[in-house]
Amino acid sequence: MVEEEGNRETDALGVPLSYLSVPLSVAPLAHPFSFTSSQIQHPTACMVARTATAQDDVTGDGTTSTVLLCGELLKQAERYASEGLHPRVITDGFDIARDKAVEFLDSFKIDYTGGNIIEDTDLLTQVAATSLRTKLEPALADAMTDAVVEAVQCIASPDEPVDLHMVEIMDMKQQQGCDSRFVNGIVLDHGGRHPDMPKVIENCFIMTCNVTFEYEKTEVQSGFFYSNAEEREKLVESERKWLDER
Repeated sequence: MVEEEGNRETDALGVPLSYLSVPLSVAPLAHPFSFTSSQIQHPTACMVARTATAQDDVTGDGTTSTVLLCGELLKQAERYASEGLHPRVITDGFDIARDKAVEFLDSFKIDYTGGNIIEDTDLLTQVAATSLRTKLEPALADAMTDAVVEAVQCIASPDEPVDLHMVEIMDMKQQQGCDSRFVNGIVLDHGGRHPDMPKVIENCFIMTCNVTFEYEKTEVQSGFFYSNAEEREKLVESERKWLDER
């Protein structure tokens, strides 16, 4: 619905069409929360982008659902506005619907005040599956759900925020996504340091330290040159001595 208002055309909600630079129908497909206010000049599209940004800041998920919900609300509002209903009446209806939705959520939610939510595996699994199944195929989403829940339960401490830096994601080449799994420990993918090292060792001792055993590169561009085997042996011996002293 387009009507004349002086010399300026407006849409059904009274928004001047002269502000239009980005079609509103394109916003849900282009990740609106990544846009800035300077990139979106249409007032309605800018409000939708801000709504998606707030959703991403609070929960980190649900931005697409937020944009789709806003689009459907605007679609229904346009239908009633085209029938002559005043926009103020439509916004009052949105306020009533919002209050009813909040009232339902307050009665439907589960109160975990004083409880340890980390120990509730079923609840964590449902939360993780809800988020992952909207982004991954079902088989991979189910496998990743179990891995995510186990990882969080492994590093979580009571009354402390979860430090996600304690979980490391390692990319393994020539493997499929469904082969992903959670390892409660340390994964070393460096391989053997010498071709004669054994491939499998049982009942062995493992030493962990914060000192590298590798030859570090120099801070400046440099090189070592030798002209015979004796000089090379001296170079190897000096490198070995340097490692032993560390």
